[in-house]
Amino acid sequence: MLTATISDFRKDIKKYLDSVTQNFETLIINRGKDSGVVVMSLDEYNSLCATQHELSSKTNEKRLDSAIEKLKSGSSFQKELID
Repeated sequence: MLTATISDFRKDIKKYLDSVTQNFETLIINRGKDSGVVVMSLDEYNSLCATQHELSSKTNEKRLDSAIEKLKSGSSFQKELID
């Protein structure tokens, strides 16, 4: 996680945005006492939204937990995909 002041961010905006997008970094820009902005790549944001959606219902959460347990215990299986 990177942190910067608004002044530092303004001076090196390209460097900070490149780091966020290329290295999957999260940037926190401090804007004063108890105030700030978070900058993340679009891919990271989309991933967080997908995770939040998958965990938004208890049914989905239980199904995912069950799948994780099957993977950990070695009782999972593979299927061929249909073209």
